[in-house]
Amino acid sequence: MSFRAVFFDLDGTLVRYRGVDFESSWGALGVAAGIPEEWRRVQEKYLPHPELYDRWLQENARLLAGKPVAPILERLLPPPYPPGVREAIAELRKRGFILGIVSSGVSLVADYVREDLGLDFAVANVLEVSDGRFTGRAILRVPLWEKARVVREMAGRFGIDLREVAFVGDNFNDIPVFEDVGLGIAYAPKDPRVARAARYVAHEFPEIPSLIP
Repeated sequence: MSFRAVFFDLDGTLVRYRGVDFESSWGALGVAAGIPEEWRRVQEKYLPHPELYDRWLQENARLLAGKPVAPILERLLPPPYPPGVREAIAELRKRGFILGIVSSGVSLVADYVREDLGLDFAVANVLEVSDGRFTGRAILRVPLWEKARVVREMAGRFGIDLREVAFVGDNFNDIPVFEDVGLGIAYAPKDPRVARAARYVAHEFPEIPSLIP
């Protein structure tokens, strides 16, 4: 099977925010906004209930209501890329793959990464902004445990069969995606079960292009 596209998870994969749970853009956002404890309490409340992810998202958004966006982005961006990300992405782009992000992370980071690395698209959850401040509302685009559905939608949008898609991820919610696509790659997996669900495991980002035929 030949491959036409490589889709990436964001948090813990293309970006790795150290010192927050799951190395995630969401966790880093709470820290950047100066409300890490409130942010953590919301996570602890909803993490055992993935079916309530939309409520989790909205509660996070309400914590940001009225806060100015610019100083938070100054602390959040540019994101911390793993070593070798730029070189690996450049190699995949040179080989003609369609490249994109499907993530339950925050679009403020995903969109920055898309533009910075020259990817074709990014789909992530949106925090509404008006007049330079967070409104306290959010738009759910990638439910935590429905990433596979969004991957299917994006493959269809580009006219690609799922068997022609390679997906790179690191956490539990990437396992259903690995099961759907033609090639699953676990990068720095957070749990042995994630590694077992993938066809390949990469511990360094520059390994990834060599794993995709």
